Amino acid sequence: MRNTGGDQVAEAVAGCVAVLRTATDRDWEGVKAGGLTWSCRDTAFHIAEDLIAYAGQLAGRAQDRYVPFDVVPEDGIDNAGVLDVIETSAALFAATLRTTPREVRAFHPYPFRSANRDGFAAMGIAEVLLHTHDIAEGLGLAYEPPAELCESVLTTIFPQVRPGPAPWPTLLWATGRGDLPGRPPVTDWRWHNNLVLPTDRLTLQALTPATAIDIQAGGVGGFEWVDGEPLEGTRMAAGLLVKAYQEGVLRPEFGVLVLVRREDGRAVGAMGFHAAPDGEGLVEIGYDLVAGGRGSGYATEALRALSAWALARDDVRGVLAKVDHDNLPSQGVVTRAGFTRVSQDDGLFVYELRG
Repeated sequence: MRNTGGDQVAEAVAGCVAVLRTATDRDWEGVKAGGLTWSCRDTAFHIAEDLIAYAGQLAGRAQDRYVPFDVVPEDGIDNAGVLDVIETSAALFAATLRTTPREVRAFHPYPFRSANRDGFAAMGIAEVLLHTHDIAEGLGLAYEPPAELCESVLTTIFPQVRPGPAPWPTLLWATGRGDLPGRPPVTDWRWHNNLVLPTDRLTLQALTPATAIDIQAGGVGGFEWVDGEPLEGTRMAAGLLVKAYQEGVLRPEFGVLVLVRREDGRAVGAMGFHAAPDGEGLVEIGYDLVAGGRGSGYATEALRALSAWALARDDVRGVLAKVDHDNLPSQGVVTRAGFTRVSQDDGLFVYELRG
């Protein structure tokens, strides 16, 4: 799984500019952009503002707020000039994506107050595709972006949206811009960047459907693994996440998280929830570590952090972990993390941690 965000941004903007350049002689100021209250001209400039703002967040490593700057058009700029600003902003954003390390995260409010380069790329692409659609609709132009770009956006920042018959109409529906058979209209929506939990020596980084699909298919999910690749258990967990996504029942916050060492950015294992909380508010956690990540206490450290995060939620009352009778190292992990053995289930010891 390569860092293709910069190339995808360039592709999205090339499609945007190609269709809008056919109508630069039209009145963009007096025409609303689709269902928006903004004019076509304001919407076009908004695309440029978003792209340069996202570049600024990543380049400046903003952690607490949006970087306080804005882009102001020159007086008298014409429609063609607005497109020039879009292309220039996109070039700066693409360059930032290509040079930003995978581990960098910067402030974005939805929903966990940060995003990595993949999240920012997906948000930027979404801004381009959706607002080009809005402008094209207002001007009466035909526009449909490549399915691969739409699917990349959906599998990165819309994990809660069940795939539809095709990516583009699904993205339009998910953002309140179209209908899908058998689904109610969307009137309120947000995109959803992945959860990341820091510990002293690790960051726990939640898989998106995009990264889970890659791991399930034999890839590395964009991570650099200590032993070269994840264990089979991680691939199976990724497959279950993909299945839940495809069925439209994925709760992204109760997915699979990769354990990444802070010291070198290398992945040592994975940990995650088997499902969302049940009717009693119980969730079950499973985990595995590659051989090169064992013996250093990483599993205990991660389990403490993930359990504490879960128990701080209103919908979780207890966390379960099931361990084989002969798996003494794993029994030690859950015990050190504060779990208590409460029962047995089909040859497994059942451990529980209550809030």
